[in-house]
Amino acid sequence: MTFTDQATGTLSRSTATPAGPAAPPSPSGLEPSGPASSGPASSGLTVADAPAPGPFAGALTGPGGRRAPIDTRGSTPLLDVTIPVFNEERDLEACLRRLHAYLIGAFPHSFRITVADNASTDGTLKTAERVARELREVMVVHMAEKGRGNALRKVWLSSPSPVLAYMDVDLSTDLAALGPLLAPLISGHSDLAIGTRLTRNSRVVRGPKREFISRSYNFLLQSLMGAHFSDAQCGFKAIRADVARQLLPHTLDNAWFFDTELLVLAEKCGLRVHEVPVDWTDDPDSSVDIVQTALADLRGMARLSRDLVSGRIPVPELRAALARGPLPASSRFQEQSPGGSLFGQLVRFGSIGVASTLAYLAIFLLCRQFMDPQLANFLALLTTAVANTAANRRFTFGIQGGSQAARHHFEGLLVFGIGLALTSGALALVHATSGATPDRWLELLTVTAANLAATAVKFLLFRLVVFHPRRTNTVPAPDAAITVAEPIVPGTAPVPAAPEASLPHTEPAQKRPSK
Repeated sequence: MTFTDQATGTLSRSTATPAGPAAPPSPSGLEPSGPASSGPASSGLTVADAPAPGPFAGALTGPGGRRAPIDTRGSTPLLDVTIPVFNEERDLEACLRRLHAYLIGAFPHSFRITVADNASTDGTLKTAERVARELREVMVVHMAEKGRGNALRKVWLSSPSPVLAYMDVDLSTDLAALGPLLAPLISGHSDLAIGTRLTRNSRVVRGPKREFISRSYNFLLQSLMGAHFSDAQCGFKAIRADVARQLLPHTLDNAWFFDTELLVLAEKCGLRVHEVPVDWTDDPDSSVDIVQTALADLRGMARLSRDLVSGRIPVPELRAALARGPLPASSRFQEQSPGGSLFGQLVRFGSIGVASTLAYLAIFLLCRQFMDPQLANFLALLTTAVANTAANRRFTFGIQGGSQAARHHFEGLLVFGIGLALTSGALALVHATSGATPDRWLELLTVTAANLAATAVKFLLFRLVVFHPRRTNTVPAPDAAITVAEPIVPGTAPVPAAPEASLPHTEPAQKRPSK
């Protein structure tokens, strides 16, 4: 990844908008790459890939479980807006000038705009460098690999700014939403902020095909993965850098699923995601293949689910280090229920139940070839019971970590006993009433119906007894947060906390000198 700095000395700026951010510092991971790529007024730098996940920093929350506000008075640009591009020569210059003019006129703090060129094969890079030589707040980053997720991960991990954002190059979202997007991050109210096109207050112009695919995808996220955000794919998002440095090393996707992966991980870690209704106009010339993107997103959901189950992503540790503490004079149960809505629980429980039933039937038919039906039923139920309890514990009721896992599985086996009684009783009834050996398909139909009844009983017992929030408190208290050294990330700097009485988003803008 190569950084190209903008030219210096072309425009004057007040202290509210410093005269162009300096090139990133050169700690480990930042090395000179040789001659400048854009003339004598620029310099080339390379930065290492995103680091592997390291130790967790101490809790980011202050007294009362609140996030500290961001100091807006530092010399480092407060905001870094990344524009990921691939072969956008035609639209890039207009985008940069429009965004730059808006930030100069409406954003009261310092900023920079980073163009992340993802291996473009047209004149995108030359266009970006030409604009960067004129506008000192514009910086250009060139990468040899394609992928929006890859670009955002590398640029954000190398940025010294305390607030990070990104927008699509077509600027489909009305920039008037930028202020509401950033304010809760600067004040410490929220950790991530996203634009949403799928609320009643949003105003959207786009075709029915895109609308259907977008709403269907977000419905799957909410139903199958327990997500609570309404729009995962809107190209208008921001995050606090202190939070990004903890989450980004645990993300894997290099393409369009990166947004979803980051948002799901943030919610699993107990972070607050702020949503801003936007005015959004579809770009009819967009080169994004929405069908292929949707299929890639579905594959990403399956992969992320495996990562969460396998423990590749250490959610309990991240939650201990990042989650906000409970509200004063309240218990964690009063503040939130880990399992989410009843509808979401039913959908996830039903999906797991279908998979468990199919596995049960396969094992039953296999064992029935050489053993008594009662024994085949017992082995089939026992084999699927443990996996079913583990899957419902994790996905249906949102319980993470090993706390109380032994109790949950023990009580799950008691629930399994109820299912065994129902299915065994149904089998005994069939054999008693048939007067002879019943047909194999009659046996299968009987155990299937009994298993469905047992599934309904199991859901009620899981929801009301085994995984009830009052008996399952898996969120650590603030004083239990892990307090080991923060991982060193190339190009980042510690962000000082502003005095608690300061309201950074209300600080008046300093008047800029006339040009």
